Amino acid sequence: MREVNLLDSYPRVKRPIEKIARSTEENRAISRQFGFEYFDGDRKYGYGGYYYDGRWKAVARRMRDYYKLTDSDAVLDVGCAKGFLLHDLKELIPGLQVAGVDIAEYAIANVIEDMKPFCKVANATILPFPDKSFDLVISINTVHNLKRDDCKQAIQEMERVGRKYKYLQVDSWFNEKQQENLMNWYLTGFTFMSVADWPEFFTECGYTGDYYWTITE
Repeated sequence: MREVNLLDSYPRVKRPIEKIARSTEENRAISRQFGFEYFDGDRKYGYGGYYYDGRWKAVARRMRDYYKLTDSDAVLDVGCAKGFLLHDLKELIPGLQVAGVDIAEYAIANVIEDMKPFCKVANATILPFPDKSFDLVISINTVHNLKRDDCKQAIQEMERVGRKYKYLQVDSWFNEKQQENLMNWYLTGFTFMSVADWPEFFTECGYTGDYYWTITE
């Protein structure tokens, strides 16, 4: 396993979270339905509008270069949402085989047009693919939305269907302030650990891929 930030080129805007209302149990209940409200509704429930603007292009280039992806490779995105990263990877590497799964029926119904044939509704704990189907399995900000046992199973599923590389990114924290921020503003997560504890959990899961953190600043 390697700790590597493959989203370091993803544009981030530091939100003044002290000016934003803390998450409530009511908001979380709505967000965890992963429907219209989460993706395209009010910002208090999630993205506040999840639309394609090309910001994943730099991430796609980073992944292509880091994993040396070619036309002969196959990539799976677990928690693909509307398929934007897969779209940019396919545009960058036209021969690349791509697949995406997401538990959100709303997201899959609204997948970017060219990715519709390649994305389906599925649970990360039971990936509908044979063993060792993909050269790279990606999961960004997804498995921490599951309770611990299911989170473990989802990571083991990534390991099962991957034949070469895996990349996993999860909510975490380096210090107490970041932990406090996450606990106050998270919407969908169930499994939380510090950056010191996640790698031990990954090892427990039998995970052999790369990983990094999403930090609430």
